[in-house]
Amino acid sequence: MEIRELINFLEKEFPLNLQEDYDNSGLQLGDKKSEIKGVLVSLDCTEKVVLEAIEKNCNVVLCHHPLLFKGVKKITNDTYVERTIRLCIQHDIAVYAIHTNLDNHPKGVNFEICERIGLMNTKILSPKNAPLYKLSVYTPTAALEAVDAAIFEAGGGSIGEYSECHFRQEGIGTFKPSPLANPTFGEIGLRAAVEEYKVDYLVEALHLDRVLSAMNSAHPYEVVAHDIILLKNEGGNIGAGQIGELETPCDEKEFLGRIKEIFACEGIRHTNFLNKPIKKVAVCGGSGSFLIKNAIRQGADCYITSDVKYHEFFDAEKQLLLVDIGHYESEQYTSHRLMEILKEKFTNFAIRLSEINTNPINYL
Repeated sequence: MEIRELINFLEKEFPLNLQEDYDNSGLQLGDKKSEIKGVLVSLDCTEKVVLEAIEKNCNVVLCHHPLLFKGVKKITNDTYVERTIRLCIQHDIAVYAIHTNLDNHPKGVNFEICERIGLMNTKILSPKNAPLYKLSVYTPTAALEAVDAAIFEAGGGSIGEYSECHFRQEGIGTFKPSPLANPTFGEIGLRAAVEEYKVDYLVEALHLDRVLSAMNSAHPYEVVAHDIILLKNEGGNIGAGQIGELETPCDEKEFLGRIKEIFACEGIRHTNFLNKPIKKVAVCGGSGSFLIKNAIRQGADCYITSDVKYHEFFDAEKQLLLVDIGHYESEQYTSHRLMEILKEKFTNFAIRLSEINTNPINYL
């Protein structure tokens, strides 16, 4: 299996257009046509991680944080980034980063955090105005059920809290196959008329490629007649952070004790206790202080994130418990999330979880 097949899967699941403008997700080093020997999944790509990949016979490192993030003007041995690049090139190791497109995805970094905390009724904390598309598919009457099911399964036809939505119209489709065609209905050189449905679906941008692939696989026609129209309507199922509720309200100190244990924190920084139970919890893996006001507006009792600066703790305004658990600690389970996704799809090469703790921060 070639690396490009892995890339195609990842970018259908987590499209690059979900990443922030400043980001650099995607293939950073390597040849798409190289055969995959094994994939090592890690939060970061460092020299130690690459050496581990070599030892485990993995020629692909799938990491969350991009190795190439700032401009690189030379490749020497002066910095860890340059040394890591040299090591990858010397041993033909490909590096693929899946960063803010995973952060902004509803089943990405923050989904994993919510799952581990046990939050229910989760939603995006700061939704993005993502584009929506109307997909119109022309399908013979007998194939409607199969095409319909495939599109729904791939994520099409959802509107808010409603799924399996479509609008259909009956009609007659006509076509004349050329001598090079392989028609499902009709004969070469003769114009055919077939009873068809025109079926309309609403599709979010992050599902569009997967929906089109499912449509083509399920449809009986050699060439599928369809339209894709960009709408002015906007979706809100992607974006930064998530917010949800605990099944049972929890004492503040007890809750922070649970968080410390779940994320193996050496220490937790937080604002003063408000002496009220924790029920509604907002989270954002990585640097999330830009969402403090969003968490307050949505009525969170507690907001868990990292990289909060001194003055930003004042922004909590005694309206919620602001908790900084550390950048590495908040995102460490991202690798586990990616492992689960890859193992469900691929069985023809080894997928290994890095055993290297790449956290550059130590505590005394």
